[in-house]
Amino acid sequence: MSLLSALNIGTAGLQSNSTELSVIGDNIANANTIGFKAGRAAFQDQLMNEIMGSASSGQAGMGSRLQAIQRLVSQGSITQTGLATDLAIDGPGYFVLRGSSAGAQGQFYTRAGQFRVDNSDYLTNLDGLRVQGYATAATGQARGNLGDLQVGSATAAAVATGNVTIRANLDANASIPAAAFDPNDPSATASFASTTTIYDTLGKAHTVDVYWQKTAADTWEFHAVTDAGNVGGTPGDGAEIATGELIFDTEGKLTSVTQSSNFLPDGATAPQALNFNLGTPVPTGTGLDGVTSFVGTGTTTFVSQDGNSYGALAGIQINDSGEVVGSFTNGVTKVLGQVAIADFSAADQLQRMGGNLLRETADSGQPTIGDAGSGGRGAIQSGALEQSNVDLANEFVRMIAAQRGFQANSKTITTADQLLQELMQLKR
Repeated sequence: MSLLSALNIGTAGLQSNSTELSVIGDNIANANTIGFKAGRAAFQDQLMNEIMGSASSGQAGMGSRLQAIQRLVSQGSITQTGLATDLAIDGPGYFVLRGSSAGAQGQFYTRAGQFRVDNSDYLTNLDGLRVQGYATAATGQARGNLGDLQVGSATAAAVATGNVTIRANLDANASIPAAAFDPNDPSATASFASTTTIYDTLGKAHTVDVYWQKTAADTWEFHAVTDAGNVGGTPGDGAEIATGELIFDTEGKLTSVTQSSNFLPDGATAPQALNFNLGTPVPTGTGLDGVTSFVGTGTTTFVSQDGNSYGALAGIQINDSGEVVGSFTNGVTKVLGQVAIADFSAADQLQRMGGNLLRETADSGQPTIGDAGSGGRGAIQSGALEQSNVDLANEFVRMIAAQRGFQANSKTITTADQLLQELMQLKR
């Protein structure tokens, strides 16, 4: 009976080491698979009932058997690719995908971040499963419901200019022009000019020159002038669309600002209000954060405005929290959405589905889904991919051990077979 058991024990050993070789072969085959996590075969011994009818007589083993194939979820190395839609997770977590794969429909998880924007402007993996995220993104907790992340159809609408900010210094020793300001002869009636571009409600750009004219000691006027053709007048003439007065104290600080505007773009039905931010007068402010009046050459140090033309999406970037930031042809950037990250309490228990996909199981627990870099989830690296965590040197050492184990168990079988042959010959 013990010789027959030896045959079974040897067979069990062959099966165990064959399984080990299969797991090693799978690891080696996927050494270059993005986001792949290596497996490890775990075995346990088998026992038969106590021999000789008594526990004190000892126990006989029946070889080994597979206990589990354990997934090693350690971090793989991250390689830069330069493609904005390639994403890697640095730390725990999985990208969330939804769609159909191998006949299964539903929600899947992956570490393989080889994504692209499809012809419907959705962010998908290479098999067309849609990346899940949030339609809008802002600093703080996750917003709204999880859904397909559409990032390629955004536009930047035209925004009419409402505020123009200017920082400048007006020469306190400048002379006072003899004549009143003339928009058609500004060089003779103003000290110098600041130039900016403003936008109407349709996103059309209008060049505006802001001329500075000294009218009395410590008192200046500004005159915003554009081409008269922009406001329905004769092209080439100057048209004043805003004016105001600035008063300074003896220390060059701004003490008072008054202004008015009458910008009515050609074709518009109502005037477009313009506000010129020229600083905060004392005593409310410092009087030095905008336009000042010190002795020295008149100069403009800063000009900005809050309008923009219509813009089409020119490209996207994804930051470490998963926010998809769109860059538009008009220079505007804005957040289009946010990639969601899922984490599991027992990620090694997720079920492999093929195609770099995993599914939730009872043993893995339910996912906690939210922003990258929060709640223990890893950060996202854009333009990068996570490589397989397979260590080829370690796999080859394990392969040698499995090979030797297979050979040794085969010897157990051949030896037991020889002894059985001897036993059969006793009858002769």
